[in-house]
Amino acid sequence: NYWNAASFVTSSSYLHFSTFQGETSADISFYFKTSASDGVFLENLGNTDFIKLELKSATEVSFSFDVGNGPVEIVVRSPNQLNDDQWHRVNAERNVKQASLQVDQLPLEVRKAPTEGHTRLELYSQLYVGAAGGQRGFLGCIRSLRMNGVTLDLEERAKVTPGVKPGCSGHCTSYGMYCANGGKCVEKYNGYSCDCSKTAYDGPFCIKDVGAFFEEGMWLRYNFHSPGTSMKDLVSRTLLSSADPEITAPDLNLNKEELSFSFSTTKSPCVLLYISSYTPDFIAVLVKPSGSLQIRYSLGGTKEPFNIDIDHRNMANGQPHTVNVTRDGRDIVLQLDHYPPTSYSLPATSDIQFNSPKALFLGKVIEIGKIDQDIYKYNTPGFTGCLSRVQFNQIAPLKAALRPTNASSRVHIQGELVESNCGASPLTIPPMSAATDPWHLDSASADFPYNGQAIGDGVNRNSAIIGGVIAVVIFTILCTLVFLIRYMFRHKGTYHTNEAKGAESAESADAAIMNNDPNFTETIDESKKEWLI
Repeated sequence: NYWNAASFVTSSSYLHFSTFQGETSADISFYFKTSASDGVFLENLGNTDFIKLELKSATEVSFSFDVGNGPVEIVVRSPNQLNDDQWHRVNAERNVKQASLQVDQLPLEVRKAPTEGHTRLELYSQLYVGAAGGQRGFLGCIRSLRMNGVTLDLEERAKVTPGVKPGCSGHCTSYGMYCANGGKCVEKYNGYSCDCSKTAYDGPFCIKDVGAFFEEGMWLRYNFHSPGTSMKDLVSRTLLSSADPEITAPDLNLNKEELSFSFSTTKSPCVLLYISSYTPDFIAVLVKPSGSLQIRYSLGGTKEPFNIDIDHRNMANGQPHTVNVTRDGRDIVLQLDHYPPTSYSLPATSDIQFNSPKALFLGKVIEIGKIDQDIYKYNTPGFTGCLSRVQFNQIAPLKAALRPTNASSRVHIQGELVESNCGASPLTIPPMSAATDPWHLDSASADFPYNGQAIGDGVNRNSAIIGGVIAVVIFTILCTLVFLIRYMFRHKGTYHTNEAKGAESAESADAAIMNNDPNFTETIDESKKEWLI
């Protein structure tokens, strides 16, 4: 129902439905998209009563009706053009107390109903969507038309109505931005879809990571050319080329690369990614024995590969990390996690073409021929951990391995590849700037006599103060607890009775009373006296 739409291609086009039953209440909502400056959205008539919604101008939407008390009109004026060929939402309501109109997120316009007079909206004609009564109809698209909670089937009625087409094109102009991570918006007559085939992502909007867990010794190889074809195969050249046409090279020699992936591991050293060629050229991303990351370019022209070392962090800490590397000629831009991008340059003597790429390896390098000595050492026992959203230009090797695509035949896997989202999103928090960090102390402006100095016993003064405060707090809490315990249990095990004293040594209860109260004996003697009358 959300995409149930109709396109009005002429100003006299309209759709008709049964009479709108909105005597005491009306709730109308829909979306419209147009490049025209005016036109009637819908109208329903009675003898004198009516209800109508229209685009009065490029910036005005009108809601008018008459229930027998005279015409009432509510107008919403937009600061921006409404005929911009983008979707806009209209919501009109009317009941016995008031009427309202809202367009998009603009302020709600409300009109109170008169305290006396007619309240019932009596309509008899059919409901017209589009042109009615010789008025200029609406040119454009209307979708998701709901009247008192019922969605009108615009598409089905448009199929049998001249001048009106079912569905609406141009959805990508309004919703194409929701296709993320390089996904391509594809028009459909009743909506749109996102083509994620040339991305490392999946899902309706190309935001679902495609990743896998690698056990020790596992590896994946993606061949840039299909078996039995030459390395100058045009199909391979298309796959290697990114969306930028300048990256396409006639002999598979790349002047630009775009490489991105996410990984997590606790073991080092290892080879994360390696791109081989039919020449000595290669590109590699490694985790060194210290856990730091290294990106290595060998494009010819230099004796040793050009290395980019990120030594300030341990990347083998089990957390997900993202790596984005872009090269354009000699210029290399690296972004790690959420940290700001860093720029590097290849040496002046280095070649700027990556000649004849052959295959991409993940987890381990299994290649014929000479391999760089460090990469050979890091190759054993192999990568253990998670790799996710791996993409080299328009090639997504993990996705090709885990999803049936035309490129699946290019993939060879050693071991059992298990899909996982363990590298979905980096947990690393970007560092705060000195201006926004509340704990940052600027030595030039702060004046603390003991800042950075050790006191006599070797304990920092700030730490000593904090320790003293904590000790006082703990002592106060303990004293309070002791006081409460003594107060609660001061009468424990005691109670008061009226039992006579000496009851423990008396032979009987009467004897105890007599011993305790001397007057009690006199009372007994008086009671025992006999009188003779």
